[in-house]
Amino acid sequence: MEIILKYFPDLTEEQRKQFAALYDLYIDWNSKINVISRKDIENLYEHHVLHSLGIAKIIQFRPGTSIMDLGTGGGFPGIPLAILFPETKFHLVDSIGKKVRVATEVANAIELKNVTFRHARAEEEKQLFDFVVSRAVMPLADLIKIIKKNISHKQQN
Repeated sequence: MEIILKYFPDLTEEQRKQFAALYDLYIDWNSKINVISRKDIENLYEHHVLHSLGIAKIIQFRPGTSIMDLGTGGGFPGIPLAILFPETKFHLVDSIGKKVRVATEVANAIELKNVTFRHARAEEEKQLFDFVVSRAVMPLADLIKIIKKNISHKQQN
């Protein structure tokens, strides 16, 4: 957890509590449903949470922005980003139902109110979003072909 505070020192008390709760939640769920390599679970904050938050050093999502996390797995990068940007709407999508269940249970446990979930393949998702994020689900060119239909082209002011 300290590594998150090193890079994001201005978190609210609520955000600190939510980030702190992730470790025990993922340890517990990972013992039931493998969503993070068992060899890597000890590095949860550095390899998964912090990597998920990397985009926040480049862009600050505006309140009301909608973001799809495609291939979310156990909730990365969507859950850490939803904690960091509580006024932004996140829609986490994965084709593997048990992974969506883990992400849903983790989000519910930390009382995230800005996240929805869908068990579906990317091709099935029809909603439009301001942004799409993903963590290495496929080569970028292939990903773009699938998700370009989901990108809203409204102007952001």
